[in-house]
Amino acid sequence: MHAASPDRMSPEVTRAPSASAMWLRAISITSAAMLMASCSEGVLDPRGPVGKAERIILYDATAIMLAVVIPVIVLTLVFAWWFRARNSQARYRPDWEYSGRIEMIIWSIPALIILFLGGIAWTGSHDLDPPAPLADSAAPLEIEVISLDWRWLFIYPHEGIASLNRLVVPAGVPLRFRLTSTTVMNSFFVPQLGSQIYTMPNMVTRLNLEADQPGTFEGISAQFSGDGFSDMRFDLVSTEAGAFRDWVNTTKTQGGVLDAGTFEELGKPAKADGAQTYARVSEGLFDKISSGHMAAVSPQRGQ
Repeated sequence: MHAASPDRMSPEVTRAPSASAMWLRAISITSAAMLMASCSEGVLDPRGPVGKAERIILYDATAIMLAVVIPVIVLTLVFAWWFRARNSQARYRPDWEYSGRIEMIIWSIPALIILFLGGIAWTGSHDLDPPAPLADSAAPLEIEVISLDWRWLFIYPHEGIASLNRLVVPAGVPLRFRLTSTTVMNSFFVPQLGSQIYTMPNMVTRLNLEADQPGTFEGISAQFSGDGFSDMRFDLVSTEAGAFRDWVNTTKTQGGVLDAGTFEELGKPAKADGAQTYARVSEGLFDKISSGHMAAVSPQRGQ
């Protein structure tokens, strides 16, 4: 048989991309999608003054570190190119030992980095100190937070109500939190509002936050605390002032009392079971819990 002549061959078929190219494209698209999705919520999409201030600190620290990382990468490539084997102009100095100018540059750059990063951390830690009140003329809303196994209990002392796994607040009003835990150390964190704070048994920690616009923001437990840790989440619902007052009035008409007996049941280890409200709260309940005069049932870990 004779081979077909070039003019009789079928049109050239487009070569399919290689497996490595396909994998590289898939990884690039996935990475870009994850990067864009991560910016739509969390610490990079703040909804309050504290979260916005923390984002500025994060950006500043990243820029300072990139001021070293980028030149190092560029100079590494430049040195590798300049001292290649075929470059006759590159000089080989096996007896070279010391250069004061180079030593000065090598040590001054990390010293400046530490100085700048330390200054940012120092200033930020004082300006955003969790117990420090926010610079806002509006009167703050007092909220008492109790971390259970594995749920969140919120008490509004001035309103005389409470809610479980759902925190409703007015937008644009400072939030003044007092926090404690029933059994183990936990961590209260609403990423879009900023400043996570620990809750500890027989202790009270304080935190000041604010949601500057209406919306629903996810709150999480940022400290491993047992079997139900992964589901220990809550919704922080920021509403207009009128809607918040309506919610308070509606909660007061729905019944339910949060007293010692109710808290004893809540203190038993249980997985997240949805939101719940209480129309009345026993006076001084949070102080009794935080001082250890009312303890929760110890969880049976690992069962």
